[in-house]
Amino acid sequence: MQFLSYRLTQLAAGIAAACLAATASAAPAAPVAAAATTVAGMPPVVNPANLYSEAAAGRFSPAVAGALPRVYVPNLRSNEVYVIDPATLKVVDKFKVGYSPQHVVPAWDLKTLWVANNAEGRSDGSLTPIDPKTGKPGKEVMVDDPYNMYFTPDGKEAIVVVEAHARLDFRDAHTMKLTSSIEAPQCKGINHADFSIDGKYALFTCEFEGSLAKIDLVNRKVAGYLQLAKKGMPQDIRISPDGKVFYVADMMANGVYVVDGESFTKIDFIKTGIGTHGLYPSRDGSKLYVANRGSNKVHGSRKGKGSVSVIDFATRKVLNTWPIPGGGSPDMGNVSADGKMLWLSGRFDDVVYAIDTSSGEVKSIPVGMEPHGLTVWPQPGRYSLGHTGNMR
Repeated sequence: MQFLSYRLTQLAAGIAAACLAATASAAPAAPVAAAATTVAGMPPVVNPANLYSEAAAGRFSPAVAGALPRVYVPNLRSNEVYVIDPATLKVVDKFKVGYSPQHVVPAWDLKTLWVANNAEGRSDGSLTPIDPKTGKPGKEVMVDDPYNMYFTPDGKEAIVVVEAHARLDFRDAHTMKLTSSIEAPQCKGINHADFSIDGKYALFTCEFEGSLAKIDLVNRKVAGYLQLAKKGMPQDIRISPDGKVFYVADMMANGVYVVDGESFTKIDFIKTGIGTHGLYPSRDGSKLYVANRGSNKVHGSRKGKGSVSVIDFATRKVLNTWPIPGGGSPDMGNVSADGKMLWLSGRFDDVVYAIDTSSGEVKSIPVGMEPHGLTVWPQPGRYSLGHTGNMR
């Protein structure tokens, strides 16, 4: 009887354990990000929890096959592009472009790199195409004041940022023929942008207004303005991996504002360093590299208190700050294809910085006069939304 009782007890315990396991397996899974319903023609969001998932290390599009591994550096005051071999850290080529080259912008289809020559104070702005398979420039296309350039999420049109006239010009993505424009009169100094996770709107920074402009891309109109700080100078802007907020660099505030894109409200501020300027997500979408230019002036001096801050997207905390040895002016750039190197122009020091993303070690490469929005190519991703490679 004792043996039978013991076996019955064992059997009951086993049944209880099985029931517990079944209950556990039937328990609700951890919440997942809701799927994003995108605008027509925009590629689907593969991972709504990390919209940068398809720009992770190694995830190259077939469109970049055969592209030379190069870093293209537009030099604003010497009207030329320097070309660096990232393997040797040497300048391997240079060529003249239009007046005041500001940014090198990968096309939506990844087949062309466009140099945005806004010809400051002149009327002969242009776009110079570069063939990434040869690294050589083509015939320039004349367009009005192209300070920067983005692309509609469906890839059909380029959005030329006409900074001098507070306007966005929509042009055919290939021919650059003008199709329409949006006036943003309360956005003086309109320059940098990023797009909502669904492609329905974009937020543009208004450098000389201390504000943002929300652009309704579906109805093609200004949806509103948001004041960040009356004496602020917002620069680059990047969306969080989950698409819920935007990070906005402000060179006067010495840090990054966090803005809810849907409600269009300012919800947080993260102190980083002097002259906060460029923003670049890591290849795994976990961190944001923040270039602090080392000066609050539009035209700063050499060897300023430049640095790079590393923000953790999950906590919105600064994990590290890497100073530029001897001083410097890190400005605009991007992350290498493998995510191991952050490339930034040294705006006031006429150099380019190659920064190790694991240690913060900095190497400097002399280039032309006043380097600005450099791009690293090729980069992983299915398509480019513009700037120096807002890849998705």
